[in-house]
Amino acid sequence: MQGKLQINLLTCPVCLSIFTDPVILPCGHAFCRECITGYLSSLAKCPQCLTAVPAEGRCLVTSPILRNLSEKEHLLLFFVDEWLCPEHEEKLKLFCATEQQLACIICRDGEKHEGHKFKPIKEAAASVRRELEAFVEQVADDICAVEGVAKTQKEEIRKTKEKSLQLMTQIHTQFEEMHQFLRMREDEIRKDLKKKEEEAIEKMSETLNALETSLSKNRELEEKVTSVLTITDYEKFLKSWTKENSTMTDQHLLSPIGRDIQVVTNSLYLGPHESHLKFFMWKEMLQVIQPRAEELSLETTCENITVSEDGKSLIEDTSVRYASVFSSTVFTSGQYYWEIEVGERDYWKVGVQKSFLSFSKSNYITSSQETELTITGSPQRIGIYLDCLAKELSFFDAESMTLIHTMRESSLSAPGRAYIQYKFSKGADHNPPRVCWF
Repeated sequence: MQGKLQINLLTCPVCLSIFTDPVILPCGHAFCRECITGYLSSLAKCPQCLTAVPAEGRCLVTSPILRNLSEKEHLLLFFVDEWLCPEHEEKLKLFCATEQQLACIICRDGEKHEGHKFKPIKEAAASVRRELEAFVEQVADDICAVEGVAKTQKEEIRKTKEKSLQLMTQIHTQFEEMHQFLRMREDEIRKDLKKKEEEAIEKMSETLNALETSLSKNRELEEKVTSVLTITDYEKFLKSWTKENSTMTDQHLLSPIGRDIQVVTNSLYLGPHESHLKFFMWKEMLQVIQPRAEELSLETTCENITVSEDGKSLIEDTSVRYASVFSSTVFTSGQYYWEIEVGERDYWKVGVQKSFLSFSKSNYITSSQETELTITGSPQRIGIYLDCLAKELSFFDAESMTLIHTMRESSLSAPGRAYIQYKFSKGADHNPPRVCWF
């Protein structure tokens, strides 16, 4: 009786549970801080005596005496040898599978648990233990898997930094060969590379942080579950586990963490500045350096089309309306750049086999998806950059080195040749499309 009276004195009238951070109103009644704060926000009266609580009385102060007694009562309820139902003071002999909590006989027959499924404590403990043991094994597997992914991600970060350093050195060496006025351009490109490195590493670091966070959570969960599994007493075992996880479903609690995170791979790429940096700088400032373009020669198997002696262009043939030719050079791997002089012709196609940029009736279209492009001006010389490793084909206005379009296709990694198609002009055609040599 005395124990029941003490519990009543330490019970919050709002939540009907033992006080948590108890505070006292000016009228003398005590409540949990969270309970009374929420209550007073809607009605400024004491829930028990309905005495008005003035604004200055809402600065609630914790009661040290009630707090100490409540904390002791919490500990007492947690460590008692025989678990009693806090509502009915009956021994907890059942486990409500529906609510995932211990219950007494009276609870089972009450309205609160109507229609719920119950199991004997021993049977329920054995079932939960089996699930947790299986889950511990799963978490261990998850940890191994995530550790492997994290290791791979760290390696990708290392390779990105290594490649960035390599490119930095390459860029610096090439710029040293130029005159002092090109130092400003060098700084611009170095900053661009640094930005790309930081952006790439930032994405990788975010993934690595997510992996390490999931590892930490998995280890914490493994430690928590392992700790619970050391409890041999059925009631304490179930009480300890269900108290910590009463608001979580089994599906959410026992779900794997981190297995769906994918490695962000090294995507650092400088395009033509990796292999044709000096040539591109030369195109911006013509007197600066020696060029580095492919000196392509054209060839054809068509009997009605004649290639010029230097292999740069075609000789006019009035019997042929359209002409298609390829380079004698076959691109198998690496990076290549060449230019085609198209002039003011009203029709042409340039690029590589099956991947090209075409111009017809003032419209620029790509071969990949019949994509129509919007281009400022009318380029008379087209620069083509092929990167077999990156599977990219880029087109430039070779006069200003302005990027027109970049195509990304898997077929670009296969051996291929430069491709040109154009239409002969009516009458004398003194300026057919030609490969530019520098």
